[in-house]
Amino acid sequence: MKTFTPSLLLRLLALLLLTLFLVGNLQAADKPSQTTADHSKFKVLQGEFKTAPEVTEACLSCHTEAASQVKKTTHWTWLYDHEETGQQLGKSKVMNSFCGMVVTNEPRCTSCHIGYGWKDMNQPPPEADSAVDCLVCHDTTGGYKKFPVLSGLPTEIPREWPKGSGKMVLPPDLTEIAQHVGASNRATCGSCHFYGGGGDGVKHGDLDSSLHNPKASLDVHMAADGLNFSCSECHSTWGHDVAGSRYQVNAKDTQGVVNPGHGKVKAASCESCHNNDPHPQAKLNQHSEKIACQSCHIPEYARGGVATKMWWDWSTAGRLTEEGKQINQKDEQGRLVYSSQKGDFGYGENVVPTYAWFNGTVEYTQIEDEFDVSKPPLGVNRIQGSAGDPDSRIWPFKVMRGKQPYDTKHNTLLATHVFGADDTSFWKNFDWHKALQEASDKTGFAFSGEYDFIETTMHWPITHMVPSADQALECAACHSADSRLAGLPGIYMPGHDSNVWLDRLGWLAVFLTLAGVVVHRVALSISKRINQA
Repeated sequence: MKTFTPSLLLRLLALLLLTLFLVGNLQAADKPSQTTADHSKFKVLQGEFKTAPEVTEACLSCHTEAASQVKKTTHWTWLYDHEETGQQLGKSKVMNSFCGMVVTNEPRCTSCHIGYGWKDMNQPPPEADSAVDCLVCHDTTGGYKKFPVLSGLPTEIPREWPKGSGKMVLPPDLTEIAQHVGASNRATCGSCHFYGGGGDGVKHGDLDSSLHNPKASLDVHMAADGLNFSCSECHSTWGHDVAGSRYQVNAKDTQGVVNPGHGKVKAASCESCHNNDPHPQAKLNQHSEKIACQSCHIPEYARGGVATKMWWDWSTAGRLTEEGKQINQKDEQGRLVYSSQKGDFGYGENVVPTYAWFNGTVEYTQIEDEFDVSKPPLGVNRIQGSAGDPDSRIWPFKVMRGKQPYDTKHNTLLATHVFGADDTSFWKNFDWHKALQEASDKTGFAFSGEYDFIETTMHWPITHMVPSADQALECAACHSADSRLAGLPGIYMPGHDSNVWLDRLGWLAVFLTLAGVVVHRVALSISKRINQA
């Protein structure tokens, strides 16, 4: 019998590893490539790139129509002409519940724009084709980063950020990144959309960094060990025009199965893949006539371990320490709960949505819109729809709440302009009047000099973070005394709602049914006796 010495075991282990390596290479050779081009072999991408626009110029030498296509999209213009409301939405005059509006905060907002050098958003974006940012959507290395205050450009030299932190941000390796571009993915889309509103998960509630590599219990479509969808699987793209928009939501898709984004209505929807009758139970399919798929299939949002912002109180901004320094207070989870620049914050995780009738149309408060201050909270946006509207369904929403400054003479919301005000002397002399006047000068809309703060709300549709079907809501979530739909107008919910006459008719029906059973039983008994006689 042969003895297995340590030397022999090592040889066997080495032979096993070599076998696995050869088998892996053979399998890789048999597997077709995911792409038709290896960009590292392109001569135009071999040189050293000093600036990001130089990379774009190289890209356009082959992709000749890409820049002109991008410039026609909302991603580029940040404008959307809404046919239903007649409003022009986007960067121009629209207010929001986070930084107020885009125009007064360009240094930060343009760090997510798909272009370079847009310093004044009162003006159109840059005209040069080289101002289009190809890498923000097509980087596959994870190494491409825009710098927060460079109007969409990555830094070309090491820079400290945040200012005073001692942390240095290094320039990205543009040559390496350019040679490894590819299709957009969750990481590239998420580099902007996961961080809207100033941080991870802040704005949407159903979009945050947990979706980079989620489990099926968080999102069954994007789960890496499941369908592993990229964003473009649903938000399909044609000529760089991406389907699906929060400005005009496809709240009730009746087309059925189509290629998402390429049907008559170019907006991503559940029905475009799952059809209008996806359930084996006819009763559930009947529910989908009035209830959005998301209402049952997204039980809570902010479920991936990243909290979403639920409250922002601007009225408390400006407090300083006794030494005149800024305050940045964090909670035990490390979340910023007070900032001298921005006020108080509140957060939520595993949040049950707010439900409302929705037909896909949203009207936004713009900077010149007057409102009734006697009826707070003010809806910074207002969703449209009702039980009697055939195009409406019951949808889930995140409702962002807070306090924002408004002009007490004009009864209009006021823009804020405090981002980037890092100078200590500014904060020593900070007052709201000064900050609001600066914002007024920037936007071009008059400030009377008189201001106060008003409570506001803003609705955000919830449509991501769909877990596996076994986590969909049970019937009792709505058909119970503590129904999720409590207070929703235009519905009668068995198990929750009560109506005196309906209750009386119901009990009458029960009584008549019991009476009928008794009379029938008595009649049978009498008939039996007669027959026996």
